[in-house]
Amino acid sequence: MTQGAAKRTVRVVAALIPQPGDDSRFLVQQRLPGGSRGLLWEFPGGKVEPGESEPEALARECREELDVRLLVGRRLWAGRHEYSDLTVELVLYIARLESGEPKTLGANALAWLTPAEMLALPFCEADIPPLEDLVAGRLGPLG
Repeated sequence: MTQGAAKRTVRVVAALIPQPGDDSRFLVQQRLPGGSRGLLWEFPGGKVEPGESEPEALARECREELDVRLLVGRRLWAGRHEYSDLTVELVLYIARLESGEPKTLGANALAWLTPAEMLALPFCEADIPPLEDLVAGRLGPLG
């Protein structure tokens, strides 16, 4: 990349999905090896495509990558992170599983973890601020 060249900016939506029957645990996924930020953990989700609303993008990404249907709730958190290769505008939504059992179609691994357990994992840098807010109880009611 030449000096002064504009970095690509991507709008990313992520889901905070409570485990059915246990609202203290949430679904996180480990990125596939080999790609950017390979094997780091993150909240499930992905890029917003042109013409999509954020909730539509989140539902589509989770259908494609996890084989689940989501009920997307309210927006919990929004922020941006500057990586060396791109800028991520991240928006986190509360979401509930409507149907399906999460599968690793687009992830290396999945886990249902408490926020404290998540802190012990190597997370993508963009996901750390909302995770810290979740741990501190700053995201508001999750119901």
